[in-house]
Amino acid sequence: MDIRVVIIDDNKKFRESLKLLLDSSTGFEVTGIYEDAQDIIRKINESKPDVLLLDIEMPYINGNDALLQIKAEFPKLNVLMQTVFEDEDLVFKAICNGACGYVLKNMPPAKLLSAISEAHEGGAPFSSTIAKKVLNMIKTGQPITETQNSKEEFKLTPRETEVLGLMVNGLSYKMIAAECNISFETVRYHIKNIYEKLHVVTMTEAVAKALKSKIVD
Repeated sequence: MDIRVVIIDDNKKFRESLKLLLDSSTGFEVTGIYEDAQDIIRKINESKPDVLLLDIEMPYINGNDALLQIKAEFPKLNVLMQTVFEDEDLVFKAICNGACGYVLKNMPPAKLLSAISEAHEGGAPFSSTIAKKVLNMIKTGQPITETQNSKEEFKLTPRETEVLGLMVNGLSYKMIAAECNISFETVRYHIKNIYEKLHVVTMTEAVAKALKSKIVD
């Protein structure tokens, strides 16, 4: 079944070229294309996307504000943020607000398609630049609200600890699979268990807790 994709971007040329790319690629279906995030809940209800591509800098409602509305109504929807800027504050805010990934608009087409597929499969695609910046922000003292636990309390298996360590180092699901010589589905299984044991729901929360509680070095 094709991945249903919705595009929200105020740049007409960019959104039309992105639609052309997706329409001409096997496995994707563009079910909605919009120039802004006004009335976003209605748009999502009408287009029913699997993955939403959301521009972060738009008139009327910016991407991060729209993301809060989206996640309040559709907490499981995979939202992939897009931007031409590498702004650390916007990056961190988007991830904290529930974006599953964050890519730059100048990403090569093949990598963008791969990122959409990864987001649909439950992964957390980041450009390498963005991943390093987000991880650096966590490591250098962004506020974390959860209480600190000891490493032993989480009862992670050796493999889960290894996978979590690779997440902390910024590796994607596919890169973790290759590094550990396991399948993508096995990586998803381990990360699901990690989330449950750490009582988190996003990669950013998992990485933050791993660093704060010294689960990985």
